Parts: sequence; structure tokens; C-alpha cells
Amino acid sequence: QVQLVESGGDSVQAGGSLRLSCAASGRTFSSNIVGWFRQAPGKEREFVGSISRSGLNTYYADSVKGRFTISRDNAKNTVSLQMNSLKPEDTAVYSCAAGGRCVGMCKSPAYYEYWGQGTQVTVSS
Repeated sequence: QVQLVESGGDSVQAGGSLRLSCAASGRTFSSNIVGWFRQAPGKEREFVGSISRSGLNTYYADSVKGRFTISRDNAKNTVSLQMNSLKPEDTAVYSCAAGGRCVGMCKSPAYYEYWGQGTQVTVSS
């Protein structure tokens, strides 16, 4: 069992940066891939990126590639999402998720068994 709690959401101006954190509890965290997803009002949940169990491999949606960076520290049971050059279209609730049934990008929410509650990111123009 893995419990996830996100933090770091805020309101920022376009062009600004935010760093989201995902804190996990549970002994099996390092055996899980971790993904970040976002959902804007009236829109479907969208894959943002994911990171492999070791942290050596990261994958990103085209919409955030080059602006967002995912990292993890398995010793501290945390995963971070560094977001730079934020745009108004990045406004959404961001959630981290963990799962043990996938290798690679793991874009589908179906691969993830555990989800956090989400944190709001608002980017104004």
C-alpha cells in the first residue's frame, strides 16, 4: 500500500516557475513508477510525465517537454515536478500517482493503483 500527498501548488504569473512535491508513505514506493497527471475544469485527465523506479528514465507529454522536469529520491520517498516557463494552459489540478504494473512511459491512468488528492496550479496571463 502506498499513500501519496502532493504539495506546492500555487498561483503564479505566466513565465513563472513552481515545484510540486509528492510525498509517499509505504515500504514499496521504490518499486513503483510514478506519474504526474493534471486535470483542468471541464477537461479530461491528462498525462504530464512519469519517472521510472530507479529515477534514471523520465518521460513527458509533448505539451510540457523542455519545460517540466520530474525527479525522485527513493531514500526520502519523494517525487518532484519542476515546472518552468508556465503558461495559462498549464492551469489544472496536478496529481501524482504510483503503480507497479508498467514499464516505460506508462501514459494511461489505468497503470496506476495509488493516487494523491491533487494540488491546484493556477497560471495567470
